[in-house]
Amino acid sequence: MNADFLFQAFIYLAAAVVSVPIAKRLGLGSVLAYLLAGMILGPDAINLLGERSRDVMKFAEFGVVMMLFLIGLELRPRVVWSLRVPLLGMGGAQVALTSLAAAAGLRLMGWSWQASIAAGLILAMSSTALVLQSLSERKLLKTPGGQASFSVLLFQDLAVIPILALLPLLATLPATASEAHGVARLAAWQQVLAVLAAVVGIIFGGRFLMRPVFRAVARTGLREVFTALALLLVVGIALLMERVGMSPALGAFLAGVVLADNEYRHELEGDIEPFKGLLLAFFFIAVGASVDFGYVRGHPLAILLGVLGVLALKFAVLFAVGRAFRLASGASFLFAGALCQVGEFAFVLLSLAGQQGVFTAEQVRPLTVIVALSMVLTPPLLMLVDRATRRRLDAPGRTRAADAIEAGDAPVLIAGYGRMGRMVGRILRANGVKTAVLELNADQVAHARRVGLEAWYGDASRLDLLAAAGIDRARLLIIAIDDPEVAVKLADAVRLRHPALKLIVRARDHVDAYAFFKRGIEEVHRETFGSALAVGEAALRALGFGALRSHRSILAWRKHNEAALRELARHWGDEKGYFDKLRSTIRDEEGMLAEDGIPDLELDRAWDNAGLREEVKSRAKPPPPA
Repeated sequence: MNADFLFQAFIYLAAAVVSVPIAKRLGLGSVLAYLLAGMILGPDAINLLGERSRDVMKFAEFGVVMMLFLIGLELRPRVVWSLRVPLLGMGGAQVALTSLAAAAGLRLMGWSWQASIAAGLILAMSSTALVLQSLSERKLLKTPGGQASFSVLLFQDLAVIPILALLPLLATLPATASEAHGVARLAAWQQVLAVLAAVVGIIFGGRFLMRPVFRAVARTGLREVFTALALLLVVGIALLMERVGMSPALGAFLAGVVLADNEYRHELEGDIEPFKGLLLAFFFIAVGASVDFGYVRGHPLAILLGVLGVLALKFAVLFAVGRAFRLASGASFLFAGALCQVGEFAFVLLSLAGQQGVFTAEQVRPLTVIVALSMVLTPPLLMLVDRATRRRLDAPGRTRAADAIEAGDAPVLIAGYGRMGRMVGRILRANGVKTAVLELNADQVAHARRVGLEAWYGDASRLDLLAAAGIDRARLLIIAIDDPEVAVKLADAVRLRHPALKLIVRARDHVDAYAFFKRGIEEVHRETFGSALAVGEAALRALGFGALRSHRSILAWRKHNEAALRELARHWGDEKGYFDKLRSTIRDEEGMLAEDGIPDLELDRAWDNAGLREEVKSRAKPPPPA
């Protein structure tokens, strides 16, 4: 094996391992740590990575492909459809306005209109890898600003296809000779057919072919074979998309969406996640190393104005687009701060535009430096925007000082006053039970106080606030927090400090319930479980089942399901054992609720007095006239 390759690998791994703990200790994110490490180790600094460090970018970009595949796995097609308005509206407006504004500025600087349009389109792109990684670390991806950012990034990935087709039409210089490969040798209409065939193949294969393949590999019981299959799938899709001239990241995202309903989705996520994280680390280190500090030292003012101009222009356009689409000011601020840099795909587009005669070498060099520096500046900028948003604006998740809590004697504390905590609080109050509520949403606190509940603004996961609310004197703590990770941490802390306190916990679904069952917490209630039972009973009644039989059937199913859920929790994490147990549970339910299991007794008809009421009504009517 090449010793230079081993040395390069050692340096990249060491940079990742050393830089992140230091950055975390300083309150910085991992992305900024990787970028700074690349700048320090790159050819224009201490040069430990050598001149070949820029070649690593092509390898490291595969981390972006894996990240888009994993994001696709989290999105079912109906979720993507629900994003159509921000995807097309916000994304289209952002790309169009940014491109036109940047092109107009470059035209005023003396660039040709062709080069200005090409540069404007390239500068309109943002960094998918950088933004999603940074927002995920700060737990902002699920906020309105984070969701808007994701929608625009997805549109930008889609926009790469027409941009690639447009670049040759903007060429004014002789193209650099390069050998055509794949569908590039075909006629235009044949290239379109090849792209459509590739997309249809991914959708068809993901829907119908991959499930039996996953099943066959899973039966081997060898984890490494499943890992190899997961990598083979992503590599194959990326290769196919590259061959037909499309973005590999976009193809991987499409495949992830198609496989989002696949029962092996969690296994795929677990196998690919470590590779994605490592390759993304290499990618950001390579971006940091690609900054040409020699050019920066020779043209400091031009580069400074270029970087600040791009960031300011994109920030202004994005903020205006966010407000136009009715994002709150805080969410728009976050949205603009997250996407104001230029994306990693700009390196590829700049290289292609240079080869095809759109830009001169003197134009490509400063643009490349501006792109790299805009990415380097994004993590600290996003950190400042996040802090400013949380403190002063109305973005979700804003923080303020917790209320001064007066010592009380409420026997019940409710952590979280959302859709479940609110109803529980009203039930307890109606029965004369005094409760105290801790909630991190100021609007929810105001609502609780308006209806007469004792409610305080503060983070319920803080034990000092629980102590001030009277947890030492309480008999019961109800954990109804939306965030399952925070709820689990709170349950662990309370059981450690107050082992005698009774806990009742709200879980979003069966997966969250497993985490609590494994900790020995018995009173775990899924928030949609009761509604599902009520709908099931109503469905049986609508199909003609007797009222008593329907009710007894639901009660029996509930008892069996709650017992089975605790058994299933023991197998969670072992895919084969879990699904074996789940199939056995479903068979037991079917046998228990078979027609001969709960007979339709005369008592059922006596208990269901709907028919009797109708008979009484009919007898009360006056007889028709003769």
